[in-house]
Amino acid sequence: MTNTTTLTRSQVVAWRNAVFAIFVLPGIAISTWVSRLPAARDILDVSPAQVGFLLFGIAAGSILGLLASSHVVARFGARSTVAYGMITNAVGLAVAGIGVTFASNFALTFAGLLVFGAAAGCTDVAMNVSGAANERALGRAIMPVFHAFFSFGTMLGAGLGALSEAVGVPIVLHFAIVAAVMVVGTLAARPFLQDEHVIGEDGEPVAADDHSKTWQGRLSIWKDPRTILIGVLVLAAAFAEGSANDWLAIAMVDGHGVSNATGALVFGIFVTAMTVGRLTGVFLLDKFGRVPVLRGSFLLASIGLLIVIVVPNPYVAMGGAVLWGLGAALGFPVGMSAAADDPRTAAARVSAVATIGYFAFLVGPPVIGLIGEHTGVLLALLVVLVLTAVGAIVAGGAREPRGPAAVPVDTFDDPQS
Repeated sequence: MTNTTTLTRSQVVAWRNAVFAIFVLPGIAISTWVSRLPAARDILDVSPAQVGFLLFGIAAGSILGLLASSHVVARFGARSTVAYGMITNAVGLAVAGIGVTFASNFALTFAGLLVFGAAAGCTDVAMNVSGAANERALGRAIMPVFHAFFSFGTMLGAGLGALSEAVGVPIVLHFAIVAAVMVVGTLAARPFLQDEHVIGEDGEPVAADDHSKTWQGRLSIWKDPRTILIGVLVLAAAFAEGSANDWLAIAMVDGHGVSNATGALVFGIFVTAMTVGRLTGVFLLDKFGRVPVLRGSFLLASIGLLIVIVVPNPYVAMGGAVLWGLGAALGFPVGMSAAADDPRTAAARVSAVATIGYFAFLVGPPVIGLIGEHTGVLLALLVVLVLTAVGAIVAGGAREPRGPAAVPVDTFDDPQS
């Protein structure tokens, strides 16, 4: 085990389990919104371009949260940022539900999604920083597993969304219940999270005087070419994943003629495939390394996308969604792990990389919506293929740093874990 002089084994394992829970909750939240998006579109009576602008609210809020995140984490710590960010995220979701159901008001829904996105962006960095610190404490690469738990959350949220749609649960009630679960879950997990500075590389505490302690130092990380390469990689991965989150259900409904409930189900199939990809990806990464696995993943995502777009049979398109999900599984978590390779700059680099990546969520929804206004949503998804090619090209930026390998701790097989 990595030498952690300030934490016991049980504390490290409890920390890991708390991070698992923290990753589940935002997955439930985002898929709750996505799974009810076709119904929300119908209630608000908006066009594809207006749907794209509505989704822009989440993306714009996320960028604001990401830009502030490294400074917020430096000031309050990852634990507190996760807690308050997740609660604010829940509030935003509830407000969006009120905007759709009670007011049928586009502006109020947009405002709720803006708050939802801002809180999500800040929380995303904080939970990845905490996960990376726990990864170092465990001495094994488990970031894809943390992100698999996010996918578990999206699976659960998508399933509940499809069920709620099928039985006619009002959106406001559905969103309120999910918001309450998020608050309770966050308060339960927070006591087990540890300070991200308690463990550094090879078990050494992170130096208190490193340059990441100042705002100028945190901003200087943008000058590092590796930051930009990893950021572009995450941008491509986020585009491949986010375009499915935003548009797959609608693409299946409008392009393949399935019902709203079936559209939500196909999104559930996609996130299930992503979960499988993240769980199995750990073993592939151990065997082949980051770069070849990432390039193979982007190729698989491209094949799945093409099947969804060009094959008219909805059942074959569902198979394409599986390949798309498998291929989109690893880019984001591996990019986050690569950004956090140096614990001294983890918060600043993760924030910078996530900010670049989240521009996919900022630009993607309105671009696909505007193109879809003229060509249909299915053909508009061809834009994603360009980004998957770019992701494969820049995958070398995520290459593992040279140095002695950490000694893994098999906490998954430990009966105490």
